[in-house]
Amino acid sequence: MTKDEQEVLQANEAFYEAFEAGDIGAMDACWAREAPIACLHPGWEPLLGREAVMHSWRGILLGGGAPGAIRCERAVARVSGDCAWVVCREVLPAGSLVATNVFQREGGAWRMVHHHASPMPPPRPAPRMSN
Repeated sequence: MTKDEQEVLQANEAFYEAFEAGDIGAMDACWAREAPIACLHPGWEPLLGREAVMHSWRGILLGGGAPGAIRCERAVARVSGDCAWVVCREVLPAGSLVATNVFQREGGAWRMVHHHASPMPPPRPAPRMSN
């Protein structure tokens, strides 16, 4: 794993730590300030721009909409220049989501520019064994 991939995974982990802790200050610090940002919460319309995205997180984290425990599993980071993305599973008390988190290097640090979470498809049934 490259140094950049490790740093991106650390930035991704900081996002989920802020989410689980309900820490709006830490959540705000995860997101880019210079680059345009967007967010797609499950079942929501797309949110474009820092004001709309951070307003949504304030409502989720401070308004009682946070799921409580959340953890990130199976995170895989990819880096291309100053852009990176993580694909992972979000495990919540009510089930699992799949997420893509996109980061951009800003001021020497990886900052989130896009978060998209959506429901995971149901598991496929095991193949039937024929006699």
